[in-house]
Amino acid sequence: MRKVLFIGLWLLANAALAASRPDPFPEVASAYLVEVNGKPVWARHPDRRLPLASLTKLMTVLLVLEQTQPDDVVTVAPSATRETGSRMGLRSGERFRVRDLLAAALIPSANDACHALADHVDGDESRFVARMNRRASMLGMRNTHFMNACGHDKPGHYSSATDLSVLAHALLGHPTLLDATSQRKMQIATLDGQRSYTLENKNALIGRYEGALGLKTGFTPNAGKCLAAYARRGDDTVLFIMLHGHDRWWDAVDVLDLAFDHARHTP
Repeated sequence: MRKVLFIGLWLLANAALAASRPDPFPEVASAYLVEVNGKPVWARHPDRRLPLASLTKLMTVLLVLEQTQPDDVVTVAPSATRETGSRMGLRSGERFRVRDLLAAALIPSANDACHALADHVDGDESRFVARMNRRASMLGMRNTHFMNACGHDKPGHYSSATDLSVLAHALLGHPTLLDATSQRKMQIATLDGQRSYTLENKNALIGRYEGALGLKTGFTPNAGKCLAAYARRGDDTVLFIMLHGHDRWWDAVDVLDLAFDHARHTP
């Protein structure tokens, strides 16, 4: 019934922005944006400022990709081991390749790995957060402000669906990103081989939805369920940004299916 309703609504829509027509997905989220082949086709409150939970890590990852090399060595600082929320249990003094901590920040959304990367780039998180806000300004993300590197709820920490689509496109310019986000599971180890960690993807679409390649999930009490979903089938791509969602995975499947249907029927 849900899918039939969505398809019926789609038949009344066309490729213009949702701001100019009735909302085709009224229950999906407080704010969302759907792009098909790089062009926005549906949106609801895309410029609303909302907490973004671990979608924050997309900016952290972008900066790490821009400022480091994959084989650079990161030494875990004590500050990273004090992180809360989703974490791996890193130990102070452990050493990893940048690429492995990037995978840990993206796949299981490990806050300690994220914090270790921020420390590596700028010496401490506060300086790194200042870099995050400068980069957001450079990208034209007018409705975004960061207060931490990992996505904890905090006043003044917010973004919008439109801004996150801009950030996603900047990240998609780094092909190695999808090598990590498209993995259901992988293993990393410290440089000395003394400890290994299994990374399991929190994105339920990966390995279950045809064409799903990433990008990031997020959840906090204030942000609700957040998602940046990217999928490719043949020559068609779909980017779906959701902030403060509800039934995240079923909604994502419905929206992605509808978007690929749209792509097939649009010249």
